[in-house]
Amino acid sequence: MTKIVILDGYTVNPGDLTWDRLRALGDVEIYDRTEEEKVVERIGDAPIVLTNKTIISESILSQCPQVRYIGVLATGYNVVDMDATNARGIIVTNIPTYGTEAVSQYTIALLLELCHHVGEHSRSVKNGEWAASEDFCYWKYPLIELMNKSIGIIGFGKIGRGVAKISNALGMKVLAYNRSPIESAYLNEKLQQVSLEELLSESDIISLHCPLNNETQGMINKDSIEQMKDGVLLINDSRGGLIVDEDLRQALIDGKIAGAAVDVASTEPIQTDNPLLHAPNIIITPHIAWASKESRERLLDIAVENVKAYMSGKAINIVK
Repeated sequence: MTKIVILDGYTVNPGDLTWDRLRALGDVEIYDRTEEEKVVERIGDAPIVLTNKTIISESILSQCPQVRYIGVLATGYNVVDMDATNARGIIVTNIPTYGTEAVSQYTIALLLELCHHVGEHSRSVKNGEWAASEDFCYWKYPLIELMNKSIGIIGFGKIGRGVAKISNALGMKVLAYNRSPIESAYLNEKLQQVSLEELLSESDIISLHCPLNNETQGMINKDSIEQMKDGVLLINDSRGGLIVDEDLRQALIDGKIAGAAVDVASTEPIQTDNPLLHAPNIIITPHIAWASKESRERLLDIAVENVKAYMSGKAINIVK
């Protein structure tokens, strides 16, 4: 049977899903995590390797000449040295569009938490503050109504479109910025395509849904923040590198940005010296927007189909 190695399966499947469909395709070895120094040993002579965040470099591939296929258990594939795989004729696939619904929903969850601070108010009640209150109610943060607010969505792919749909349902107007023209079917009086400059200056909320590349690296910085409305809310569950951390921290301190909610960090796991950890009015969660059970089930289903297609000689979801 064909040997299949999974280098870091725990994040995708901590035990609530099954690997049985993959096991039906070959001799599967599953590791929860793999440290850099153990990657070569664990790949061994396996021709098929699956990885989520474990890096597969040129050096590793040079020591594992039997590798013919790498399946990335995520949409982003920057953990693989693509120059090295292309030079060796190794097929690399990814998992597209599995998390659209989960990430769209989570984006709105972050926004609603910024608007209402439900978790903090619940903790306050459990700590006895309501029982001790002289009034029948209190609130520890300003409460924000979203009706008739403008949300700026940077990046109008499937997730951006999903967020736009929910935003419209909540009574918000959507201002969308995308590098390419947005199909007219999506555009109406409640959803307009605008320039980045107009989005920054007109949005009450800004939500990031674009890839991290040379063009978008650090796009939320001192200069772009200065173009924003005073008191804007910022959401990022896309990539941490889109934001210059220190510039966001200062904007939160100054009140230029009234609140931010991020599910990603410039380095992950987040580093203890990240300036956002000590910024005011920010919610930080550990890159979980994608991780609903339903989303992870779709991911594994696609991963299995990717491997089956490769083994049949008709590979799908190939990245270059």
